[in-house]
Amino acid sequence: MKAIKNNTYLRALQKKTVDYTPVWMMRQAGRYLPEYRQVRAQAGDFLTLCKTPELACEVTLQPLRRFDLDAAILFSDILTIPDAMGLGLHFVEGEGPQFEKAITSLQQIEQLPVPDPHSELRYVVDAVTQVKNNLDTVPLIGFSGSPWTLACYMVEGSSSKLYRKIKQFIYNQPEAAHLLLSKLAEAVTLYLSAQVEAGVDAVQIFDTWGGILTTTAYQEFSLNYMQQIVQALQARYPEIPIILFTKQGGQWLELIAETGCTAIGLDWTIDIGVARSRVGQQVSLQGNLDPMILYADPNAIKTQVDKILSSYGAGSGHVFNLGHGIDQHTPIEHVQSFIESVHTVSKKYHR
Repeated sequence: MKAIKNNTYLRALQKKTVDYTPVWMMRQAGRYLPEYRQVRAQAGDFLTLCKTPELACEVTLQPLRRFDLDAAILFSDILTIPDAMGLGLHFVEGEGPQFEKAITSLQQIEQLPVPDPHSELRYVVDAVTQVKNNLDTVPLIGFSGSPWTLACYMVEGSSSKLYRKIKQFIYNQPEAAHLLLSKLAEAVTLYLSAQVEAGVDAVQIFDTWGGILTTTAYQEFSLNYMQQIVQALQARYPEIPIILFTKQGGQWLELIAETGCTAIGLDWTIDIGVARSRVGQQVSLQGNLDPMILYADPNAIKTQVDKILSSYGAGSGHVFNLGHGIDQHTPIEHVQSFIESVHTVSKKYHR
């Protein structure tokens, strides 16, 4: 496997000395890039793009050709695992992901298989291998959805605003919910292990819907299962950094840090300096510019970047990112200004 030329991202996660704050963006391979839209059209549909390793490799590498990013993230989707469990994933234009078979009963859960990542999810493993064969500049991040977030989609059958079905499910049928989450935790552990063995340099767990829960429910139905995954991965691959990102999880930073994860991803609703004061001795932090700021002019972007860097303060342990995924209509020149601003402005915090 090729040596990585720029390991600033991994050094920052490990709180080692760096010359500047590294930066990557959630959804950095995506619809805001015309070259992505071209490959997406070639694939015919989103799922085919995800399931074709050559195309997934190509779109993973596209943003690195345009921008001086410090990490690549594998192009895939968080719903690959429930799709491999046989729920019939498809995407409806303008509406997002939908499942043909939503989870409604304990019997369904008992019959769910735990996918073998080397067979049902082989296309993801192959994509990792292809990316690593073509990437020696920066580290590659693998990822998965959290068990809770996957369960939300599986029970709701699609995206939701209220998540009424999954909330009814966990309170009315907690034993069934825990069986589903246990299976998903096992599946995520196997899935991320396969990505590590194929060559990813770090992994991130996206807990997109953890923030819809009460504190006690978050601990029981989301964080508990992420901690199981963290501990299993650390036992197998102690050198691989693990990032946990719970959207709207700022009130639970201490609880998240206690999982043993390497870094916590922050959305834009919490001040990163406050977050550092609360948990910065235990973990590194990733974030947390509001993605909508990238619609502002470049000078305003630079000002907001410096506010976050100043709030975090001097020293390593910070990976700059957006507080969630980049929006598809974001001007490309503003993305360029954002990345350049992080690299240039951050140097004064690393003297």
